[in-house]
Parts: sequence; C-alpha cells; structure tokens
Amino acid sequence: MPMSGRSDSRRRGGGRRRRVCRFCADKTQTVDYKDPQGIRYFITDRGKIVPRRISGNCAKHQRQVSLAIKRARNIALMPFTAPNR
Repeated sequence: MPMSGRSDSRRRGGGRRRRVCRFCADKTQTVDYKDPQGIRYFITDRGKIVPRRISGNCAKHQRQVSLAIKRARNIALMPFTAPNR
C-alpha cells in the first residue's frame, strides 16, 4: 500500500498524450522570421511567446521559434505587445 494513502488507479494528470513538435513531424516546414503568419501561432493574444509545454515544440525548435519571433519584432513584422483596444 502506498505511503500517501492513495490508490495507484487515482493518479493526477489523467494520461494526456504528449503533443508532437510540428517541425519534427513535418520535415518540410521550417521556422522563418520572414513568415509572420507561420509563427503567429506561437504568440498569445497579449503578445507573449507561448511556452514549450503548451505549444508542444521540442527544445531545439522552441529556441528557433523564439529567435524568429524576436527577429520579426525587431524588423516590425510582428508587434511587441497586443494592439490597444
């Protein structure tokens, strides 16, 4: 019997499947800062970069995505913050 008093059948988290990195799954797709529509998926509506655990990217591609977003922001292809409402 477990020390915590919980049964093994009642674990937290509920067996979700891990998201697959879209760049590893589709080798033809690349991270490009000149394509703001392609990397817009990886920023929130407030303008923040979506973390790895949410987007499902692997570490290598998450670094490439964040660098691409920062480059696109610097040359004014993407906004730094959300537009004023």
